[in-house]
Amino acid sequence: MVFAKSTFMAEGPGLETHAHQNSAGGALSADAQAGESHDQAFKRTLLFVAIGAASAGLAFAVVRATLTRPPADPTTERIQQLIDEANRLLKALDEKKPD
Repeated sequence: MVFAKSTFMAEGPGLETHAHQNSAGGALSADAQAGESHDQAFKRTLLFVAIGAASAGLAFAVVRATLTRPPADPTTERIQQLIDEANRLLKALDEKKPD
């Protein structure tokens, strides 16, 4: 059964867990462990903030692109033409008015 023992038992390097490595001689101090978990939490927080910022930026760009398009309404175009014509007529009247 020597073959079964070496196959199923985690005895070699690279098969140890993080807790096994710490308890086996390469033990980290409590401060170092707290620093590692703090760094991991900070990195995770930055990742979520970056994902949120990217999502918000994309949503803003989509909303802005859809709202800046003028409506394709023929009534709106006709009203704008009438307003422009009225402004031209008022300007022509002002120029012909005697001072």
